Amino acid sequence: MDPEKAKDKGSFRNYEVRTLPGLGSPPTPSSLGGGQHLPLCTAGGPAREAGAAALAGPRKLPGGPSGLQAGPLLDQVFATYKLMHTYQTVDFVRKKHIQFGGFSYKKMTVLEAVDMLDELVDESDPDVDFPNSYHAFQTAEGIRKAHPDKDWFHLVGLLHDLGKVLVLAGEPQWAVVGDTFPVGCRPQASVVFRESTFQDNPDLQDPRYSTELGMYQPHCGLENVLMSWGHDEYMYQVMKFNKFALPPEAFYMIRFHSFYPWHTGGDYWQLCSELDLTMLPWVQEFSKFDLYTKCPELPDVATLRPYYQGLIDKYCPGVLSW
Repeated sequence: MDPEKAKDKGSFRNYEVRTLPGLGSPPTPSSLGGGQHLPLCTAGGPAREAGAAALAGPRKLPGGPSGLQAGPLLDQVFATYKLMHTYQTVDFVRKKHIQFGGFSYKKMTVLEAVDMLDELVDESDPDVDFPNSYHAFQTAEGIRKAHPDKDWFHLVGLLHDLGKVLVLAGEPQWAVVGDTFPVGCRPQASVVFRESTFQDNPDLQDPRYSTELGMYQPHCGLENVLMSWGHDEYMYQVMKFNKFALPPEAFYMIRFHSFYPWHTGGDYWQLCSELDLTMLPWVQEFSKFDLYTKCPELPDVATLRPYYQGLIDKYCPGVLSW
């Protein structure tokens, strides 16, 4: 399927997902027994050199094997997740979809949105203490080096965090940044700080939402799951509304790149359709560059902008509605 001829942008139905060389066939829902975690991408090859340890080792998350030491940074990250896990409910998420579903916040181009991120430092991310605009170019360039033939994938790297402009629209960081999780069902084991941050979430006192499946049917598919509200879902909706001419893999990676409890923790398999498990290697491949291109050596953005402007002109040109 030619990305430039893609119809029904952002729809995953009746679409044959392209494969990444060396990853093999993905599992099916019926092949995953109760409690079994999804496999991680472990295949080698040139496409994985940019993030060799990405999914083999632990993510640098608070409290994990490579977690933060006690101190102000850990306190800040914990406070963000405590607020998120208290107030991200089914009702809250539905209201946010209505609030931002009219795309009347701002009119701007992609690069204007990238420039806005210069004003933002993500309070949930212990790996980044510089503006997110640099991280956007770092991620994009990492993908470009590993996948030189997939220009649309390079653009995904630039786009993936642009939904964080919501913070600059006045939204609290706990409603924009950080790892995502499904609302409407019980949080699973790999959700960061699960044991110490959900006590005051009212949905967990509601029998409709407090079981493993909650309000969902088995293997309903992640596209039918209500995810916690944040920059992933918002940017995905922006892309759909503005009809970005990108393949479905791009929309999928944007929408679920912060869903670490699934693509890295191996949880929530009971909600996955065969499509989700086919898309999983793409999300995991993207995750390597999202996580492991963060470094103090900042890119020369001025020299990179013309290349990415060309991709923007190809796939998502002009002034967009946000």
